[in-house]
Amino acid sequence: MVPVVVLVAAALHAVWNALAHALPDKVVGFALINAAFLGGGILLACLAPLPDARAWPYLAASAVLQVLYQLLLLQAYRLGDFGQMYPLARGTAPWLVAALSVLVLGRPLGTGQWAGILVISAGLAGLALADGVPGRAQLPAVAAALGTGAMIAGYTVVDGTGVRTSTTVLGYIAWLFVLQGAGMLLTAVLLRGPSLFCEPGPGWVQGVTGGVLSLAAYGLVVWAQAHGDLATIAALRETSIVIAAVIGALVFRERLGVARMAAGAVVVAGIAVLQLTPA
Repeated sequence: MVPVVVLVAAALHAVWNALAHALPDKVVGFALINAAFLGGGILLACLAPLPDARAWPYLAASAVLQVLYQLLLLQAYRLGDFGQMYPLARGTAPWLVAALSVLVLGRPLGTGQWAGILVISAGLAGLALADGVPGRAQLPAVAAALGTGAMIAGYTVVDGTGVRTSTTVLGYIAWLFVLQGAGMLLTAVLLRGPSLFCEPGPGWVQGVTGGVLSLAAYGLVVWAQAHGDLATIAALRETSIVIAAVIGALVFRERLGVARMAAGAVVVAGIAVLQLTPA
């Protein structure tokens, strides 16, 4: 059940990122995405019990990392192409999550799990570099994408640990949405001023839709983190890159050549290794 939930979340994640990339005004768009997070979080918070007191430091840390993640992702999408920035951002996370799981959390991985993570990461690198090594002009975009990946790894480990200290998974998810949504909305207002929502423009439907899809995607992932292996879940969710490559080709008219197709096959092979390896 857990692998299926994570794969559904991966598909939703690729779609909402494509919507975010296409937004004409990305600051307003990300603010609308987080308005959906805030509204959904408040609704869930009314239905779920409060998390245990031990979970609140993790919730606060995750909210900060989520805001930083979105700011870096916004910058990456502003500077670079979707088909390159998305793989770079997502592809760094499995390596870092695996390292943090072992070094910080003291959770050793089996040989098969390491093999699956390494194979998937190799496939992700192939997808990111299929068009060649980024040039100097692309370095700011690449740095933003890599920084995004570091934030993904950070909040993945924080939430994977925090949700296990909470007495309620739903309550943890609800308050994560509330804190993240409020934090990003406040950041957007600081960047643009109080007139941020006076003229939301033509991208408001995309922004709200992206927020709903993102909310659903991460909610499914946090549920999975409460029931499965942290590093395995982090690697499985990166299958969104294969979906993103297809979206880039069909929607943004980006080239999907033999190299990207081969790299996608490597990712699928890594998933098979993970699913056949006991946690």
